[in-house]
Amino acid sequence: MADDEREIRELLVYALERDGHVVHAVADGPSTLRAARSGADALILDLGLPVVDGLEVLRTLRREGHDVPVLILTARGDEVDRVLGLELGGDDYLSKPFSARELVARLHAILRRLAPAQVRSRTLRVGDVEIDEAAREVRRAGRALAFKPREYALLALLAANPNVAFSRETLLERVWGFEFEGDARTVDVHVRRVRAKVEENPERPRLIATVRGYGYKLTP
Repeated sequence: MADDEREIRELLVYALERDGHVVHAVADGPSTLRAARSGADALILDLGLPVVDGLEVLRTLRREGHDVPVLILTARGDEVDRVLGLELGGDDYLSKPFSARELVARLHAILRRLAPAQVRSRTLRVGDVEIDEAAREVRRAGRALAFKPREYALLALLAANPNVAFSRETLLERVWGFEFEGDARTVDVHVRRVRAKVEENPERPRLIATVRGYGYKLTP
């Protein structure tokens, strides 16, 4: 996602990661082009980017043949910008100020509408465990596993950041949200449930390691 306002980037990264997405946030046009060219399942694009604005970014990507779904996000209220953005190949449009919940819902709608023809499924692999982000499915040795939403979000966050140690408090914030009133034991319970599904021996886990006195990390 691309926006030149730090507060908006942080809000969207938080909301999208909480929903189970892996997010790469950038703040200007050239960085957006580099990120989009390297592969992405979707792009949230602010039109008011510095150096190269969002309309030119979108025009360039479509001219180069990139069909990544694009949700346009901007403070510009002029109808000409909205129409031009859609004519250049934007898939939807959301004006600031916005609701993060609505943005996530619109992103889901875009991905549902375009799948599977345009959306490239990203699969995270850890040992014999596969996490299909587009389908929000987890498989082990090719067999689909039943995951509840928070269990999936927890595993996806750890798998997207291998060897990064997350504190229990950070996992609570990223997976459950700041408004959650539970405590760190909630994380421990969910980690046990995830281990029971993905570990060969949950009593001696090899994938999800405990960082004693701190939290957890995934070790590929």
